[in-house]
Amino acid sequence: MMRKTVFATLLALPLIFSACSEDTAQDPNEILTKHQYTLIDLQTKQHTVIKETDGFALQEAGDKIVLFDIFATWCPPCQAGASHLSSLQEKYKDDLVVIGVTIEDTITNEKLAEFQKNYTANYAISNAKDNRRLVDAIATQLNLGERFPIPVIAMYKNGKLVNHYLGTIHEEFIESDIKQALGK
Repeated sequence: MMRKTVFATLLALPLIFSACSEDTAQDPNEILTKHQYTLIDLQTKQHTVIKETDGFALQEAGDKIVLFDIFATWCPPCQAGASHLSSLQEKYKDDLVVIGVTIEDTITNEKLAEFQKNYTANYAISNAKDNRRLVDAIATQLNLGERFPIPVIAMYKNGKLVNHYLGTIHEEFIESDIKQALGK
């Protein structure tokens, strides 16, 4: 008899606690915003990045390849790479979107514009509060840890990771991956 009572009590405990728990269902809009990032470039154009299962997609990019350049204005490899990214943006303007995402939380738009001019960074550069969230999400997806070298360039096609690069990388390597992603 004692065994039956203990057994019945053990079976009933999960039901009791689940029935007494609060409803923790989240608002669908709240879930969406956790996986959506709003970037604003220096021309005040808004870019919406959506977290996909296998990566990130730029909402307005359609079928284009998206390169996220995670950088800092004081970083020499970031400075050197800016003109190469501009070159690729120009060469593949119909198939590629480059967006610079600074890791500097308190940088002014004027300082970013100066970087853009001095290092021929002729692509969108974001200075938005969502920069840090996006950088952290990309770093997590790439298993980079909390501290990682910059620049980090992450390439996505239709929300799927194509490749990523850490530090200084030759333009030809990135271009090779662009061509492969485009099927050329």
